[in-house]
Amino acid sequence: MEVDALVARLRAAGCVYAEEEAALLREAVPGGADGADGAGVERLVARRVGGEPLEQVLGWAAFAGLRVAVAPGVFVPRRRTTLLVRLAVHALEQAVRQAAEQTAQQAGRGPVLVDLCCGTGAVAAAVRATVRPTLPAVEVHAADVDPAAVACARHNLPPEVVHEGDLYAALPGRLRGRVDVLVANAPYVPTADVALMPPEARDHEHRVALDGGDDGLAVQRRVAAGLGPWLAPGATVVVETGRHQADRTAVLLAAAGLAAEVVLDDEVEGCAVVGRARA
Repeated sequence: MEVDALVARLRAAGCVYAEEEAALLREAVPGGADGADGAGVERLVARRVGGEPLEQVLGWAAFAGLRVAVAPGVFVPRRRTTLLVRLAVHALEQAVRQAAEQTAQQAGRGPVLVDLCCGTGAVAAAVRATVRPTLPAVEVHAADVDPAAVACARHNLPPEVVHEGDLYAALPGRLRGRVDVLVANAPYVPTADVALMPPEARDHEHRVALDGGDDGLAVQRRVAAGLGPWLAPGATVVVETGRHQADRTAVLLAAAGLAAEVVLDDEVEGCAVVGRARA
């Protein structure tokens, strides 16, 4: 397929970065970049023009310096969520410093991070890749209720650390009282607003990854309510949320006994609430 024609088709379909997408789609097919497999390129282009997210068509998304495997129907990691990676890495480093003289640390137990509502496992994978050179004993776990997301996350993380189930019910019991950092990108779009989302999301990502209930906080409430038994002393909880919801998310974490603050990152348009447990 001629590059100019491909770019024109993508642009007509509303792809803002048509040139870049054309190059990626051609490279995704063996021989596609030089036109050797025009039929293969055409299949991918047809999916993209039909509205499927580019990342699902390619099978990967760029996230925090990684290529994260993405599957059809699974929530595509957003750039704004790199804020959670940065906050989680900082919290893990703090946990190690604070625990340096504790018996568990002397026994060789590293810090534990749990990524709830993990989707592709992108946050856990990015945190793990970032900290393992300096914190090789870090223990990372991820969990999601969507079987498709779990299967996808097992491509991005060691399969044995990805758990399927509803929030804390998915986690191994041995993690109770041991979680130093808990990250949650729970769905936070109000039910009525899901229909207003871009078609790439509402038509091609599973509803369970988007719909946060009437006010968008239904899953966050359950995350906050169930925290207690799982957190280690001094643990940090990081929850992605919408800017118009952040104060209410902070109230949820405060009600769970955490000192909560809202953190904004205008560069990536991220918003998170960070809660800290008593040491």
